[in-house]
Amino acid sequence: MGLMDGKTVAVFGIANKRSIAWGIARTLAAEGATLLLGYQNERMQRALEGLVDGAFPERPFMAPCDATVEGSVEAFFEAAAQEAGALDGLVHSIAFAKREELGGRFRDTSWDGYALAQQVSAYSLVAMSRAAAPLMSERGGSVLCMSYLGAVRAVEGYNVMGVAKAALEANVRYLAADLGPEGIRVNSISAGPIKTVSAMGVSGFKSILGQVEAKAPLRRNVTQEDVGKAALFLLSDLSAAITGQVLYVDAGYSILGV
Repeated sequence: MGLMDGKTVAVFGIANKRSIAWGIARTLAAEGATLLLGYQNERMQRALEGLVDGAFPERPFMAPCDATVEGSVEAFFEAAAQEAGALDGLVHSIAFAKREELGGRFRDTSWDGYALAQQVSAYSLVAMSRAAAPLMSERGGSVLCMSYLGAVRAVEGYNVMGVAKAALEANVRYLAADLGPEGIRVNSISAGPIKTVSAMGVSGFKSILGQVEAKAPLRRNVTQEDVGKAALFLLSDLSAAITGQVLYVDAGYSILGV
């Protein structure tokens, strides 16, 4: 018996095999979860189809979901309702900022870049939670999103994404208070740096990896598997009394004054 047997989870943000969302999806499937996967566009659909072939006992349901397109989030969950009827979990692992906004002086952030980062990286959690809630309300559920230390510290080069992650973590608290009476929990994982494609776009990312490995109490960086196991906990019934929290999965780096 797996921890997720009989549970259906929607996962957003799988871009390739290095994606944190991919590690979470594989961990959930190994514990018995039925997966519903969202992708942004046709290019991402092709990439996702290549990844899932042979990776799961059953081919997951897949449908488009673009946080920047009006009605796309709602259309995904309408399709999910037709496919699964009910939903037990939601994994939000999407974020985006213009490359030119990640580096240089934060004061030079453009309004367009600021608004886009907020729309994709933070507000989309609100939109997805709103659309998912009716599918969870009868038996409750768990919403999980991905954050980073840059939400609470000024990390060099993270800039506008740090502000978006701060908004994301605030969303977690407000959504937890709002959805709690319906039995829906909302939490976040603040993961240490992992070599994802998006992370490599942050100026100085390689030096961040080296600093964490050298100074974190566990003297290592974290992996997809580390985050996947923490996500499994927060999406399973083992965390039934936990909501509105940010769980740091970073080898202890966040406790240091560096």
